[in-house]
Amino acid sequence: MKNATPLRRIGMFGGAFDPPHPAHVTLAQTAISQLQLDMLHVIPTGHAWHKAHNLTSADHRLAMARLAFAELSPLEVDVREMKRSGPSFTVDTLRELHQENPDAQLHLVLGEDQAHALPTWQRWEELPNLAIICVAARADAAGVYGRFDALEALIPGLVRLKMPIAPISATEIRQSVAKGHSVAPLVFDSVARYIEQHHLYQSV
Repeated sequence: MKNATPLRRIGMFGGAFDPPHPAHVTLAQTAISQLQLDMLHVIPTGHAWHKAHNLTSADHRLAMARLAFAELSPLEVDVREMKRSGPSFTVDTLRELHQENPDAQLHLVLGEDQAHALPTWQRWEELPNLAIICVAARADAAGVYGRFDALEALIPGLVRLKMPIAPISATEIRQSVAKGHSVAPLVFDSVARYIEQHHLYQSV
């Protein structure tokens, strides 16, 4: 009797990526490696209903995402949410991916902050039925990983992704640019050049 063909393992990692930075790339790399993904869809947000600030234009965020994730494989920067009219909801994107890959096991990759905000998301209760929820557990300065008791009680089958400490935020980067500071240490060189060339984040 022949063994059944293993399910393809497909990940989804969404975010504003305004701008993308090394912590985003580290999380993507961690997910690909620890989950043994056949493909990771990095999906820049279209209309972010939950963001307090107005996002930089889709064209700029897409270009920066392509620069930041260029060296990672197997990975696709997926534009579907940017092409969608109206608000972008993760549950809708997961349903699309499931329809396109009916025989695959989907994995939703989240940062720890995103995971704690999960109960505020549109139809969030449906997400564990569509994908395995995988959350980056970031180590602190002592190398200790935080407790996940509340999240594990909330999300059936939650998987932890162990990441090194990564104290970088897109908000910090935007504020640094607005103050006239160099952001070269905080983003990849290609992204820093893009920000400078297109005069992004001059005010926040």
